[in-house]
Amino acid sequence: MNRCFRILPVVVLTALVCAVEPVALAETDAEVQARASALEVAGAFSNDGFKIRDGHWFSPVAPGEPKLIQVNLYAGNQYWFIAAGSEGAKRIAVAIFDETGHPVSTEPYEKNAQGAAGFSPKASGPYYVRVDEVEGAPSTFCLLYSYK
Repeated sequence: MNRCFRILPVVVLTALVCAVEPVALAETDAEVQARASALEVAGAFSNDGFKIRDGHWFSPVAPGEPKLIQVNLYAGNQYWFIAAGSEGAKRIAVAIFDETGHPVSTEPYEKNAQGAAGFSPKASGPYYVRVDEVEGAPSTFCLLYSYK
């Protein structure tokens, strides 16, 4: 019986911890709009066998203030990095750089506030994706990527 009283607090504490759900920050309307637009482009690449990676990045962006995001890529895979801006963005561009900061050759895609860059790395390792609002008003962008 004594052992039961020692285990009971652990069981109750575990039940309380499991019952508490993590708090998630609500996405803003601009983030939702940018993500929906990026998913629209990513869906077209899905038709070619690309899988959309779980996860995405949001950030404010303005003309002349590009954002860099580090990603780890694997040789032998093909990637499409897709960015889309929220209301106010008129033209978004995506570029990829190797770990030394040199631009790599990509297949570009640009359509209004949506931009993408296709790339197949020859070496695995860190790369940098630059999202730049070429023209428009300050906005929020969403970046996601597909691979195969």
